Amino acid sequence: MKAYKVEVLVIDHDGLGAEGIKDVLENTTYPNRCIFPDVMNVESRDIGEWDDSHPLNSISKQEEEYRRIFSNKAINSDGLQRAVPED
Repeated sequence: MKAYKVEVLVIDHDGLGAEGIKDVLENTTYPNRCIFPDVMNVESRDIGEWDDSHPLNSISKQEEEYRRIFSNKAINSDGLQRAVPED
């Protein structure tokens, strides 16, 4: 499963993909036209299999997990950090 960073975190349960999420955000008619969102950038990361115990599904763990997966760094098996390529 993938998660997308569009200044808000979107867990893609329905498999919309980055463009689908962008389209929903940009093409939804909001009450009284209170906002007109334009998606300028989307980042995605593979978050593995989803279940109720996933850290992104926990109020107490979500922020830390969000920062970890979108930090643009990962830990190699040798313990060194490296940049994570964007999808």
